[in-house]
Amino acid sequence: MTTAMSPIARPRPLADALLPRTATVSTALVVGGALLTAGAAQVSVPLWPVPITGQTLAVLLVGSALGARRGALSMVLYVLLGLVGLPVFADGASGAGVLLGPSGGYLLGFVTAAALVGRVAERFGDRRFTAALLSFALGTVATFAVGMVWLAVALGLDLRHTLEYGLYPFVLGGLAKALVGAGVTSLGWTAALRPRRAPCTMD
Repeated sequence: MTTAMSPIARPRPLADALLPRTATVSTALVVGGALLTAGAAQVSVPLWPVPITGQTLAVLLVGSALGARRGALSMVLYVLLGLVGLPVFADGASGAGVLLGPSGGYLLGFVTAAALVGRVAERFGDRRFTAALLSFALGTVATFAVGMVWLAVALGLDLRHTLEYGLYPFVLGGLAKALVGAGVTSLGWTAALRPRRAPCTMD
């Protein structure tokens, strides 16, 4: 009687540890990531000029699970869905006006963040909680870096008001989302790395 284990040695996105990397699977994951982000966007606390939403958590999870290329493509698809009129942005908003408005930079920052978090997963791995937390913190910084630049230009803000409107209200929430996301990712890896017993065979 023999048993077999399937260890996962090299860094890779979580999705590749759970699913075969085929064109069909990758396409489904990209679409699924965009839809997850759209759903998370509806968990929203109105705040001017940028609402507090669940999007950033979804972006981090998608980037980590899918990797750089598919994670970024998923966010590009999400933005395109909103541009063509589907109500996928915060509070069911859509259209080019959202992208060109004060919060548009954060939407573009999602693409950068997903690519960055995905790259970390592919290059270094994010199986451990601390590694995932650091990766998610970097992704959060990327989102806000792009978002605040856009916000400042869109509203003509100086640095003090940019930080007041575009960063300070989101610091605690961003930290909480990074912690939650890292916990979810590490739990996902625990499940993926759990030894699987092969069917018993008679020698």
